[in-house]
Amino acid sequence: MKPHQKKQALGSLFKSNFASGLVVFLVALPLCLGIALASGAPPLSGVLAGIVGGIVIGSLSTSHISVSGPAAGLAAIILAAITELGSFELFLCAGLIAGAIQLLLGFIRAGSLAEYIPVSVIEGMLAGIGVIIIMKQIPFALGSNGSLADPAALFADIHTGSLLVAGVSMAILIVWDKIPALKNIKILPAALVAVGAGILMNQWFVASGSSLAIPAGQLVQLPVPDTWREAAGMLTLPNFSGFGNSYVWMTGITIAIVASIETLLCIEAADRLDTRRRITDTNRELRAQGAGNIVSSLIGGLPITSVVVRSSANANAGATHKLSAVIHGVLLLVCVLAIPFILNMIPLSTLAAVVALDLLKGVGIGIAISIIFILQGNMKRAYYSAAKNSPKPTKSA
Repeated sequence: MKPHQKKQALGSLFKSNFASGLVVFLVALPLCLGIALASGAPPLSGVLAGIVGGIVIGSLSTSHISVSGPAAGLAAIILAAITELGSFELFLCAGLIAGAIQLLLGFIRAGSLAEYIPVSVIEGMLAGIGVIIIMKQIPFALGSNGSLADPAALFADIHTGSLLVAGVSMAILIVWDKIPALKNIKILPAALVAVGAGILMNQWFVASGSSLAIPAGQLVQLPVPDTWREAAGMLTLPNFSGFGNSYVWMTGITIAIVASIETLLCIEAADRLDTRRRITDTNRELRAQGAGNIVSSLIGGLPITSVVVRSSANANAGATHKLSAVIHGVLLLVCVLAIPFILNMIPLSTLAAVVALDLLKGVGIGIAISIIFILQGNMKRAYYSAAKNSPKPTKSA
């Protein structure tokens, strides 16, 4: 292909995939912030992970539908590790270890790993993670400085404005997809609408001098750079002394296993969503994820996996090429550099609703239905077993 033909082909791909990249960006932005919040990590770390997931992994992966970024499935592991280590910089070493292990798994061709993991184990893991994340979000939704460890302090310190914002956000998330006219507006994902509503509500509280105005400590707090040097200074570097800590190594191994399994399962789902029926090289995907996690950890980002929510949004928006994932990563980067002051208007209570409800409602409903069917099946088996083993009636003399 001649140079001008390549340029035309790339231009055509960009035009056909920009809209889907924009949609994924709008879905990913509130989720990146929300997952960082649920993980007990700096808000910027979630956005950095989204940028790396889009640009680095999007470029290296052979999947044209899958989109990678910070995942709710790792939030509980990250939260526990940061709490135990007492330092996000030490935790970043675990991300480097996880990335190196994923690279190794890719080179030894362990891409079929997920096929040997029982579905029930994955569902159980996700259910446990879901409960932990929801519990973690309760104080943010209430606008309270307390914790679930001290319920009296938690409920005595409720901020009414935060509670109202969380309630409206949850209502939007529940109702939005039930109204066909709204659901079909792809450029307005429910999570983004909920975040926008939270910003507008709090700005109205502030402008009217209401006591419902949410304090600055309960809003997203991203650094606002004035120069490129300040922008570079926003990055958090790993504390390499963490490599001497056995807990860091155990955390890195755990993240590598969970992230790899989640990625491989998501890749399988993304391949099914691909209208062109293209098959992803899972070994190369593991290598791409490993490289992405190393880069993310080096600049202060969260661990990354392929994510079903963003991948399905990408497919539904009409993506045909992995350029869509790259575009979403570039848009996240532009957003952080150009409009951090707008992101800092987002109430933590609305992010709590986004993470606690939007990401996990499908898992919760699916598991609840599975439990119902299991119980129903067990009841039937017990009934028929009793009938089969009962003695036959005999004629009376």
